[in-house]
Amino acid sequence: MTEQNLAAVLWDMDGTLIDSEPLWLEAELAILDRYGIPMTPQLRDSLIGSGLWDAAESFRELGVPLSADEIVAEWAVHVGAGLASTEPAWRPGAPELLASLVDAGIPCALVTMSVRTLAEQVVRLLPAGTFSTIVAGDEVDHAKPHPEPYLRGAAALGVPIEQCIALEDSLTGLRSAV
Repeated sequence: MTEQNLAAVLWDMDGTLIDSEPLWLEAELAILDRYGIPMTPQLRDSLIGSGLWDAAESFRELGVPLSADEIVAEWAVHVGAGLASTEPAWRPGAPELLASLVDAGIPCALVTMSVRTLAEQVVRLLPAGTFSTIVAGDEVDHAKPHPEPYLRGAAALGVPIEQCIALEDSLTGLRSAV
């Protein structure tokens, strides 16, 4: 792909734009600890990059006696409070790359499996117009690793998916982007 045919950049949020993984881990551990369920390395690895409702179903299978919606809502409140208490830890170079893309006139979409309220909370910390659109986990029928989130991001920008670059930090997200 050459610079001339790069139509857009599609960004993941958690772990790619901001280092929010510690906030998510705290939220997950709070629920698991409440019910005496251990966080295994395998469970932790399976949660990274996954859709929130899929992750919540994993918790339910482990014995968390809440609905998936209740689990996701609790996580969102916990992570939102963490984001509000301090500026997010931007991933190295992410704000600068975003600014360069805006200066070059290359549109960006935020494609995250976080809920829209959290995505908007992060986007509000950036200069207006940094992201042209958001595709959030509570707005898709199929979470990552399904391609729907990235296809929706490109469609919302009105660009061919073949002319987009996706920035991801997880295997689940990479499978979605590919």
